[in-house]
Amino acid sequence: MPQDALLFGLRLFASALLLIFFGTLIFMLWRDLRTARDEVETRTRRRGRLVIIGVEEGNLPIGKSYPLLPLTSLGRSPTNTVILEDSFASGEHALITLRDGQWWLEDRGSSNGTLLNGYPVEEPVVLSAGDVISIGRITLKLELE
Repeated sequence: MPQDALLFGLRLFASALLLIFFGTLIFMLWRDLRTARDEVETRTRRRGRLVIIGVEEGNLPIGKSYPLLPLTSLGRSPTNTVILEDSFASGEHALITLRDGQWWLEDRGSSNGTLLNGYPVEEPVVLSAGDVISIGRITLKLELE
């Protein structure tokens, strides 16, 4: 009789451990799925936009806007996030990235250069709301949400 009670207690203990293991496993999977969902939402969420405020030549409409993603490339090539139909823009002209909560602009070695508020961009610089970016004959304004 005492052995039966001991074996029954061990079975209950093993069952409890098994339930705790499966519960922990389900909790960890749920937490990882929630973290992955939040990361995807963060990457695809719009954080601001670039608005065309000036075009010297071409058929781009003033006021057209492009959403900013954490990695936004600008240029004439169709592989860019923002495609600028301007012969003075390089294929891969400039890059806007989100780093540590700040937007950065860098020129990608373009032949005509990139201007930020009228000054040439020679190294990565921090952007602020209302900054004006000139690429080729197109002028864009940064609007942050």
